[in-house]
Amino acid sequence: MNFLTAQWKNLIMANYIVQPDILQEYLPADTELDYFNGNCYVSLVGFMFEDTKVLGLKIPNHSNFEEVNLRFYVKRFENGEWRRGVVFIKEIVPKSAITFVANTLYKEHYETQIMNHNIKLEAEILNVCYNWNQENTINKIEVNAYDFLSPLDPESEAEFIMEHYYGYTKYAKNTTYEYEVQHPKWEQYTIKNYNIAVDFEKNYGKEFSFLNTMKPCSVYLAKGSVITVKNKRKLVR
Repeated sequence: MNFLTAQWKNLIMANYIVQPDILQEYLPADTELDYFNGNCYVSLVGFMFEDTKVLGLKIPNHSNFEEVNLRFYVKRFENGEWRRGVVFIKEIVPKSAITFVANTLYKEHYETQIMNHNIKLEAEILNVCYNWNQENTINKIEVNAYDFLSPLDPESEAEFIMEHYYGYTKYAKNTTYEYEVQHPKWEQYTIKNYNIAVDFEKNYGKEFSFLNTMKPCSVYLAKGSVITVKNKRKLVR
């Protein structure tokens, strides 16, 4: 049985090129960092969960909610091919039950905070905004995009950011959890402008404080789709 099904919608992805050294302590066993054109990335991602089901069941009042996460990109070689995946530094949601289930069953790094969103279309401009509270500070990630969709260009940075279909979690020094995330290839909107007001140090620790003064190298808005998260698999080195 699948662990989770849902719709992921209106995914804002703000991407930063970083030094690989800062990610080594988060790197799960049996994976290695994944690079695009020689660059190592972290992404701040905000999106909507809708119609969420865990083990085929809807949890009352927990079907639709926001998530914001900070993630980086890895790959793992198995059976003659590379599996490309993501590792989460932290995932913020507004529902404590979601945090409990994800941290307990998947050994993820979820945190519960007060969150809100705003999604509206006016004069062919789509506004998408996610905000959340952290230590009495309001954080926000927002984009305005033109209301038309385009496919991902093959071998583009956007394709690299969006086309990772596995999740990896560092459970212990020599133990990793792997799970597959299935979804069709996404389409993207063309960004008009963006606004990122995030205290990275308060949210993710001192090692990420440098992002407070760094502009993202790119910002994308993906339409999203139905997704399926398969049951996890334990990997022991």
